[in-house]
Amino acid sequence: MATAVSTATVTTRSRSSPRTKSSSSKTPSKGVATTSTTQTCNEASQIENDFFWTYTEEPHRTRRRAIIQAHPDVLKLCGPEPLTKYIVFGVVATQFVAAYLLRNSSFFSPAFLLTAYIVGATANQNLFLAIHEISHNLAFKSPALNRTLALLANLPIAIPYSASFRPYHLTHHKSLGVDGIDVDLPTSLEALFLNSVAGKTFFCTCQILFYALRPMFVLQLPLGPLHFANIAVQVAFDVALVKFFGWMPLAYLILSSFLAGSLHPCAGHFIAEHYVFEGAGTLRSHTTAKATADTKKQSQRTSASKSDKLPVKAPSPAETYSYYGPLNFFTYNVGYHNEHHDFPAVPWSRLPALHEAAREYYEDLPCHRSWCGVMWYFITDPKVGLWNRVKREAGSGGRLVGGLTRAEDNGE
Repeated sequence: MATAVSTATVTTRSRSSPRTKSSSSKTPSKGVATTSTTQTCNEASQIENDFFWTYTEEPHRTRRRAIIQAHPDVLKLCGPEPLTKYIVFGVVATQFVAAYLLRNSSFFSPAFLLTAYIVGATANQNLFLAIHEISHNLAFKSPALNRTLALLANLPIAIPYSASFRPYHLTHHKSLGVDGIDVDLPTSLEALFLNSVAGKTFFCTCQILFYALRPMFVLQLPLGPLHFANIAVQVAFDVALVKFFGWMPLAYLILSSFLAGSLHPCAGHFIAEHYVFEGAGTLRSHTTAKATADTKKQSQRTSASKSDKLPVKAPSPAETYSYYGPLNFFTYNVGYHNEHHDFPAVPWSRLPALHEAAREYYEDLPCHRSWCGVMWYFITDPKVGLWNRVKREAGSGGRLVGGLTRAEDNGE
């Protein structure tokens, strides 16, 4: 069966000129890379300093329907993963032990800083993504038990986070790329002032702060009982930690959280997931060498502007990128990001099985070789920056999700 790919008609928006459509408007035939539109979009975005604007449905819903029609058994992969709670218990305990052992250390001592970067940042990134899994109700069948586990996973992060993350993240799924609703998108102000090597370095170093503060300016959601419970539990834990063991354990946990969203290998997923990287050296097409060579030959016969660096059969431009490397071991397989957006109810442990079951839908999508390479190209490549995101206008089908209905509370 042919792979179902949603090919968006992408336009760019200049602040001084009306919207103009990209040069390619024809739907490509099967096996042909759509490079001319991508190159036009990249060039226009660089010149006009604007995002990629699209007026079509986000691709994951379309692909999900096609996969279910072709492989109905993939729905059996949905449902909670019992192993998640045990991993959370283990990682939380690891951070408690590390914080206790560093209680008498100096903040600037090599032991403190190296432990915070190597152990603490990796552990807290793991807990960030445990909360991500739990937000989809993938640890327990009971929503209440999932909320409780999220509060526990939040403790080593040291800042109340889990209750606020859930509605914003579920809205990100339901409203992918919708301006003013999807707070994963950078604002024009961020993109304008951080459009340089120094600016992008600052963004990568402090990206956890941007993700924490951006929702306050873009989309304020009302606080509910769960938010207040999250704040109360976290403050009580932090106060108890300082009272019984001093300030250094809390400093260790806070530094671990900052480094987890900074220049850390596992933090590369924040940028890798949805920034447009067409043509960057970090990309590859997840297919066999022979299939890649055959597709490139076919594409070269139909497109004089073909570039060997571009992944084959890519949407123009791709909105979501996967990563299938070893760092998925520490991050709940969040690198399987196309698969996750296609089927948010499939837990981390079964995403590789989903990929294999619907391989023809995923093997030719562009994916990243390295999260470290992602950050390097993001910072150093002038063609890649905060403008490189696909956006949809507000009112183009997005909706808020805040646990107000049974379906939303079940993470659907």
